[in-house]
Amino acid sequence: MNRYGVQAAAAVVMAATAVTSVPMTAQAADNYELRKKVVQLAGITGYGTTGEYVTRGNFAQMLVNATAYKIVGTGASGTAVFADVAAGSEYASAIRVAAENGWMTGYLGGAFRPDQQITLQEAARGILALLGYTNEDFSGNQIGGRWAQFQKLELNENINKQAAEILTQEDCVNLFYNLLRTETKNGPAYCTTLGYELSSDGEVNPLTIADNELKGPKVVRKSESIDDYLPFKASEATFYLNGEYSSFERVKQEKQSEGFLVIYYNTTSKTVWAYSSADNWSEGTVGQVAVKGTVSGIFYNSSDVMTPSVVMLEDGDDVQFKLGSSDVQFGFSIYGDVKVGDDVILLCEATGGSEGNMSYTVIDYVKY
Repeated sequence: MNRYGVQAAAAVVMAATAVTSVPMTAQAADNYELRKKVVQLAGITGYGTTGEYVTRGNFAQMLVNATAYKIVGTGASGTAVFADVAAGSEYASAIRVAAENGWMTGYLGGAFRPDQQITLQEAARGILALLGYTNEDFSGNQIGGRWAQFQKLELNENINKQAAEILTQEDCVNLFYNLLRTETKNGPAYCTTLGYELSSDGEVNPLTIADNELKGPKVVRKSESIDDYLPFKASEATFYLNGEYSSFERVKQEKQSEGFLVIYYNTTSKTVWAYSSADNWSEGTVGQVAVKGTVSGIFYNSSDVMTPSVVMLEDGDDVQFKLGSSDVQFGFSIYGDVKVGDDVILLCEATGGSEGNMSYTVIDYVKY
């Protein structure tokens, strides 16, 4: 990650994890929207509607996404492990990894039933396995022992289901968030095995997810493929566009219509943050925006002639773009790499909401 990436990551995640009011009970479901964003940022879930039921194949993929196997555990497999899972099927690799590691089991007759909806009890086995628990930890009644441990660790927090009930996408958000902040059998919280951290209140810190191995910024032009800029397949990634959760297809459409994208990516979570051209930035766009232009002026405070504070662009309607950190200020200083006349893309945090009452703070930039 370049020296400006930390500021960009912080801005991305602070926007992505803003908690909104949702019509749920029990203390607003204990910040469900935050849980959802954290799990999506980690690249574990992110597809499907809230109430959609989850299949065994889909859950196998989620388990793989929550481990270091994510880099290789997606898509087709070289071999068919179960009679009803073809080697070329969507979840073949994930099912193979889940079965070989004992996270999930098949049925008599060599079937896995990938399209069957998964129950909480089945899911509990996989979650406990990721935490390091094996058959040896549950003597006698294996199923009963696992269920008791699952409840003891409060892994069912905010999941109002009995053991035999099937899970929805919403349930899986809560389940995997609970996994991330639960201590493993050997002690540390599970999220630390992925390079993330808990905050002081015991919740998963989303900033450590976005900044973990973050790479960028990279400019992808209209004629170029996003895949050429990523060390993993774009079709397997979780995407955010201008700070909002998005689909790969929507991101590609934006690149074609706007002419370019600025992207950051996290290899571990296979997450991509994309920013498009903000042609309407002077009309009240708020949030993260990418503004392309030619630098027409770099201005300094009268009290500090060495530290630039504002940059302006040609044809920018006299809008002042505030330089938001010491790192960005350095880039536009006499010691930095940006001069008047250079073509740049400014990644900005836009606030205000109406023309004439807008403020733009530069949190990162890239020359092109």
